[in-house]
Amino acid sequence: MRQILENEFLRVSIEDHGAELVSVYDKENEREELWQAKPPYWNRHAPVLFPNVGKHHNDTYRLQEQEFHTSQHGFARDREFVCISRTDSALTHKLISDENTRSYFPFDFELHITHRLEERKLTVEWNVVNNSGDTMYFTIGGHPGFNVPILQGSKQTDYYLLFKEGPALKYKLVYGDSGTADASKEYTLHVEEAEGYYRCPITDHMFDRDALIFDDTQIEWVGIGYPDGRPYVTMECEGFTNFGIWTMPGGPYICLEPWMGRCDDYGFTGDISEKPDIISLKKGETFHKGYCLTFHR
Repeated sequence: MRQILENEFLRVSIEDHGAELVSVYDKENEREELWQAKPPYWNRHAPVLFPNVGKHHNDTYRLQEQEFHTSQHGFARDREFVCISRTDSALTHKLISDENTRSYFPFDFELHITHRLEERKLTVEWNVVNNSGDTMYFTIGGHPGFNVPILQGSKQTDYYLLFKEGPALKYKLVYGDSGTADASKEYTLHVEEAEGYYRCPITDHMFDRDALIFDDTQIEWVGIGYPDGRPYVTMECEGFTNFGIWTMPGGPYICLEPWMGRCDDYGFTGDISEKPDIISLKKGETFHKGYCLTFHR
């Protein structure tokens, strides 16, 4: 079932399946801002990544000498959530663990996802509750994709990535086709200062090796800029340890991905508790995090 939040500026649609944001229609500009899962490209819109962002090495993680097999980006995006509350400006979905989830994520949990609309801002909030008797280990992230190009007659390489940080950002790339990160090499994204932001152009081959992976809380504000440099969509993601920027090469969209934790480094075989940026949540505790999107005029 599809849930709707609407005001005079935006009409936002969220599916119960995956509690996934599937549409952000800009009523003033009369256009769809969110990627619409069109073939032959990426078939999703803005999935939640839980209980793992990206891949574990060989799709396997270890916990106290046991092995568990996983799939990329976890299972939450493919599960049915229940809408448990709604107002005119916000709604909350809930997913709880069951026998199936415990077979590859051996914890009892609740995942609450809230979407909150205020004028031209959409806030996405996650609450993860550990109902297990032991410490729970996980990562969680967002993966919204935005239509780029958005203006008629423009092309993707006319647009910019916008940052508040500069003049250089460090990133890693994916190791081959493993879906895990090559931690042995680091690259530099040079950005120029312009009109109150740091920016760099989106180039034809920027994503030939999958996502750009930023660690160490480098990115807490990011956006996509129009060809004239003005912001099109911006994201506030304070305190996120990791961040990804991605599109399938040739895809007419850009994904801005705030992550708490990320894929394994290639070859990592340690206990999941030893993984960098892993979230450890004690029994009975709740983890809270969120990010905010602004869709500019």
